[in-house]
Amino acid sequence: MSSDTQTAQEALLFSDLGLSPKVLSAVTDAGYTQPTPIQAGAIPHALTGKDVLGIAQTGTGKTASFVLPMLTRLEKGRARARMPRTLILEPTRELAAQVEENFVKYGKNHKLNIALLIGGVSFDEQDKKLERGADVLIATPGRLLDHRERGKLLLNGVEILVIDEADRMLDMGFIPDIERICEMIPFTRQTLFFSATMPPEITKLTEKFLHAPVRVEVAKAATTADTVTQRLVKSGSKPWDKREVLRDLIRQEEDGLKNAIIFCNRKVEVSELFRSLVKYDFNAGALHGDMDQRARMTMLSNFRDGKLKLLVASDVAARGLDIPDVSHVFNYDVPIHAEDYVHRIGRTGRAGRSGKSFTIVTKSDGKYVDAIEKLIGKQIEWHDGDMSTLVVKEDDSETPRRGRGAPRRAGRKDGDDRRKGKRDDKRAANENTEEQAVADAPAVENDERRARKDAIRTENAGRKEQRPDPRPQRDQRPHRRREEENDATVGFGDDMPAFMKIVAKV
Repeated sequence: MSSDTQTAQEALLFSDLGLSPKVLSAVTDAGYTQPTPIQAGAIPHALTGKDVLGIAQTGTGKTASFVLPMLTRLEKGRARARMPRTLILEPTRELAAQVEENFVKYGKNHKLNIALLIGGVSFDEQDKKLERGADVLIATPGRLLDHRERGKLLLNGVEILVIDEADRMLDMGFIPDIERICEMIPFTRQTLFFSATMPPEITKLTEKFLHAPVRVEVAKAATTADTVTQRLVKSGSKPWDKREVLRDLIRQEEDGLKNAIIFCNRKVEVSELFRSLVKYDFNAGALHGDMDQRARMTMLSNFRDGKLKLLVASDVAARGLDIPDVSHVFNYDVPIHAEDYVHRIGRTGRAGRSGKSFTIVTKSDGKYVDAIEKLIGKQIEWHDGDMSTLVVKEDDSETPRRGRGAPRRAGRKDGDDRRKGKRDDKRAANENTEEQAVADAPAVENDERRARKDAIRTENAGRKEQRPDPRPQRDQRPHRRREEENDATVGFGDDMPAFMKIVAKV
C-alpha cells in the first residue's frame, strides 16, 4: 500500500465508511472514532456485498472488519429456526467466544439472536438456540458438522460466510472440513476471508470459494509489528536450563512487566512449566487444549482482569485473543512453524502500544530461528550474546534427584560391576583350589577314598532292602480286584444252576 493511500485511510472516520447509525453509536460508545487500515479497506466493500480477501498481521482489528458490516446488513430480515442467516468459522473455542463478545458489544442496539457452537458445551443448550433461529452463527468446524449430522442445522439460508484465521485452520487440519461446509452453503453467498499469511494451500482455497474478491492487504504477509522489541536468548538444552533462563528473564523485566504470555510447543510442557513457576512463587496460570471450556474461559478471564500475571499457553492461545495490553511474550520453545512466531509475538504491541518478546534458543533450534528470520525478512538481535557464548552449567537446584527422569547417581553402575567382579574372582579362586587339591592328593589316598565310598554305598543299599516300603503297592494288573487276606472264594458251591448242566449240542 502506498503512503498516500495509507495517509488517506488514517484520516477516515468510522462515520465515513457507510455503517448504520445503530452500529456507529455502539462504536462511539466503545471509544473508537478512527478505523484501522484493515477496517478502512474492508468495511466499505463488505457493505456492498462483495467478497473480500483480507490479509493483515495479528492485532490489526480484523474482527471488527467483518463484525461491523455484518451488523449493518443484518438489520433487515429475521432468521428462521435451524437456518442461520450468517456463519462465522473460527479455528478455536477462544476465538469463537471472542467474536461472540464483539457482536454483543457492537450489536447492543440490535435485537439479534447469536448462537455459539463450540466443543465443551452441552448439545442441548446449543440446540435450543438454533431452534429459536440464529441471525449470527459462530462455530468451530468440528462442532458445526456434528450438529449438521444430527439433523439440527440447515445451512441453505446462509447469506454471509466468514472464514477467519484461515492459515490457522490450515495448521490445525480443518481445510477438508471447510471445503465440506462451503459446499453446503448457497453459491450466491457473500464470503469474507481473513488470514495473516497466504501459503499456497490457502491461495488455492480462495480461488475455489471466493468470486472476484477485493484484496485488502495492509501489511506484508507474515511481518511483525514495529512496536514489538524482539530478542533471542541462549540456553542449554536441558529443561531445567531453560526454566532457569526464563525465571531470570522475568526477574530482569520485572519493572516493565505488566503481564506476559509464555508459549510452549506441547501441552505437557505447559503443565510442567506451570508447576515449576508456581513452585518458585510466580503468579502463573496455564492454558492448553485438554482443559475443559469452563476452565479455559475462567483462566483467560483471570489473566485479562489482572488476577494472573503470567499465562503459560500452547498455540491454542496464539491466535486472535483479545487481550489488548500484554506487555511481554516469552517463547519458552522456538515454534516449529515460522508463521506461529508471528502470531505469538502479535499478542503484545497491539493497538499502537509497545511490547517485548523473548525467544529462548538452544543449539538444536538453529534451523527454526533461520526459518523465522527468513519469513519476517530481518535478523533478530541476541539479548546477551549468541550461542557461541553459551556456558552450560553442570548442576541445577531444580534437577530431580529421585523418581522418573532423575539422573543416575555417579558411580552406581561402576560399583555394581566391581562387586560382581569380586564375587566372580572369589568363586573362581575356590574352584581352582579344590581342583588343585584333588590333583595333588596321592593315588593311595584316592583309592582309599573310593573304597570308603563303595562301602558306604553297599551299606545303604542293604538298609534299603530291609526297610519296608511305607508306600502302598499298586496292583499292576489292570481291571482285577485285589483279594484281601483270609478271604475264601465260595462261588456257587453245591447249588449249581440248572442251565449250566445242559449238555451242549455238537
